[in-house]
Amino acid sequence: MNKNYFKSIGVALMLFCVMPGFAQQADSVKYIKAGKFIDTDKGKVLTNQVIVVDHDTIKAVGGNISIPAGAKVIDLSDATVMPGLIDCHTHLTSQPGENYYDDIFRKTPIDLAIVAPVYAKRTLMAGFTACRDVGAPAFIDIALRNAINNGDVPGPRMLCATLFIGSTGSHGDLNGFSPYLDWIGPKEMSGVANGVDGVRKQVRYNIKYGAGVIKFGASAGVLSEEESVGAPQYTQEEMNAIVDEAHLWGLKACAHAHGNLAIKMAVKAGVASIEHGSFLDDEAIALMKQHGTYLVADIYNDDYILSDYAKHGTPDKIINKEKLVGKTQRLSFERAVKGGVKIAFGTDAGVYPHGWNAKQFKYMVKFGLTPMQAIQAATSSAADLLGWQAKVGSITAGKYADLIAVKADPLADITTLENVPFVMKGGEVYKDELRK
Repeated sequence: MNKNYFKSIGVALMLFCVMPGFAQQADSVKYIKAGKFIDTDKGKVLTNQVIVVDHDTIKAVGGNISIPAGAKVIDLSDATVMPGLIDCHTHLTSQPGENYYDDIFRKTPIDLAIVAPVYAKRTLMAGFTACRDVGAPAFIDIALRNAINNGDVPGPRMLCATLFIGSTGSHGDLNGFSPYLDWIGPKEMSGVANGVDGVRKQVRYNIKYGAGVIKFGASAGVLSEEESVGAPQYTQEEMNAIVDEAHLWGLKACAHAHGNLAIKMAVKAGVASIEHGSFLDDEAIALMKQHGTYLVADIYNDDYILSDYAKHGTPDKIINKEKLVGKTQRLSFERAVKGGVKIAFGTDAGVYPHGWNAKQFKYMVKFGLTPMQAIQAATSSAADLLGWQAKVGSITAGKYADLIAVKADPLADITTLENVPFVMKGGEVYKDELRK
């Protein structure tokens, strides 16, 4: 046999090996035609854009991109396309049941772990492709995050805080009951920690088991039975130690804080965000602006708590605290917006049913934000708070292909986002009711 024969055989074998790879690569590329396109980085609306997605990543975006013949096309020409939404304050491992005391005493972490994937899927189907989950028992959030990342269950990208860190008798510590009803398990896993050394140890413990952000209780709270709503529950030195320890490990910290004094203490300690922020005065607002501290205010769930919680046996003490806080929190939010405080979208989902996250947009617009600002709070600003601005938050080349689409214009009617018919996460379409 001559040399040309062997040469032909070699070329054929090479093509046989290589061509499937080319086919697989071509199959991984999708072209999305966006009729309207919300550029959340610039706060602009563009028209007739093409988004090129390869596997899980956005490769290109533009108005002059040609689509090859035979390419995979997702035609959203009649829709408004925008980045996947981000909720910076969720609790994906729980939500209210039919009975307040059953939730506390008759459910174990195993019960919560079984239903957590259901809540994660509801969140994703609502258009929230990422979230910061700020407190869960027994590291259920870490197991859920890992299952989502492994592709075992559908859900949003999760930045997890693991255990809520709180002082003895605080919002983070079961109180108002017999001392014989105590946490069963390692003390570190209760999240209760006291003193500078104690809180540093707790931060390290959380990080050891997967925390990507540190959450602590700077003040009292609403959905617990301590007398105060907003009194500080850590000293300045303890708050400083929590935030400093988080920073040593390269993590941000956020503070549950309703009361004005506790808010100021947490901001001075260097937290990235104040959660709730119900009682803000001018000094606190100025301090947050000076430090670049985000406000993550759950200004929808007051409606749900006051309409539904009493039906489930929630103590009057808690309902009365919510009546005190709800309206004031919304007014504080409005003042913070006017004062130039940075705002990130966060709902406290889990206090009310998961999947309802977008109901908050209407209230953010009602109390001071423009529709574009509200959308940015749940996209580019939220990504900045999470430290994920290189990954998510806008439809930009190099970021994950996380995007949603709606039929109507959310800038004209923000409530459009309460029913998202198209959801893509990582280049995979999880929901498509637009093209049926």
